[in-house]
Amino acid sequence: MKRGILALGLIFAAQSLLAQDWAKARLNNSPRHGEWVEIKSGDRTIKAFVVYPERKDKAPVVLVIHEIFGLSDWVRGLCDQLAENGVIAIAPDLLSGQTFSDPDGARKAISALPEPQIKADLDATSDYALKIPAGNGTLAVCGFCWGGGWVFQYANMNPKLKAAYSFYGTAPDEPAKVANIACPVYGFYAGNDEHVNVTIPTAQELMKRAGKKYEPVVYGGAGHGFMREGEKPDANEGNRHARDEAWARWKVLLRQIP
Repeated sequence: MKRGILALGLIFAAQSLLAQDWAKARLNNSPRHGEWVEIKSGDRTIKAFVVYPERKDKAPVVLVIHEIFGLSDWVRGLCDQLAENGVIAIAPDLLSGQTFSDPDGARKAISALPEPQIKADLDATSDYALKIPAGNGTLAVCGFCWGGGWVFQYANMNPKLKAAYSFYGTAPDEPAKVANIACPVYGFYAGNDEHVNVTIPTAQELMKRAGKKYEPVVYGGAGHGFMREGEKPDANEGNRHARDEAWARWKVLLRQIP
């Protein structure tokens, strides 16, 4: 992958494992252009990773909200896969300026982030995304795990979004959390993830009452994090199948972005 700004993301000890090696290999072998950019967010400057598709016309942009483990090689690889499917992907590092020796440190730091700061960083990234010259002015959002929960929250905060894709994130539990959602929300959930899945029925009822579109799909036999776990070389059949099915569905939805 061609390099723009020197990569300055989170460095995890776990990324030396095979599960991250294949993600790095994909990035290194990708023909698509990926780069790090700096974005002003209030008084702060954050980093974001952007990957561009190979196409002649302008493309929609998808904002990627990373897992609770931060902006890992897998998330950057996911951005490359999105670009492979025709969209510009941009993933802000919500822990910009911080580094950790292990995923648990990142998890604790993300859990401690103030909600106003997260929103400000997502807003700043969205504003940047909508001004990307190769973009067509259309913005969607996706997120995974912790980021999947934030997808629903951010859809309620940003009326400019045209679509939202929540992967195994907890869903809203009160009317105020869906009242301002202006785009369809598509959910991707694991069958073996009751802690998250128990929130789906309430969200379905809330979205229905509010006249909003919410389409959750539960992939049987899969565990939490199946989009990452199902891509590993040693993935179990349930996670691998769920990932393949979810990608098949997602590719169709990506082509439907207005």
